[in-house]
Amino acid sequence: MSVSSMSEATASPTIKIKLVRSVICTPEKHKVMVRTLGLRRINQVVERPDSPGFRGIVKKIPHLLELVD
Repeated sequence: MSVSSMSEATASPTIKIKLVRSVICTPEKHKVMVRTLGLRRINQVVERPDSPGFRGIVKKIPHLLELVD
């Protein structure tokens, strides 16, 4: 069994987060949250662990982010 197949088998659930609006003219705290998620461009999608911390960030700025299935 290869290393990559072992990590896939034990991988925790993830969520996909998409940046749908620009962070221009948003409070500095919102910009920091978007950068913390690793998002830089509009329509960029990142995959993060499904944890309360990441879900909390998405709930704080729902006007900028959306969850992708």
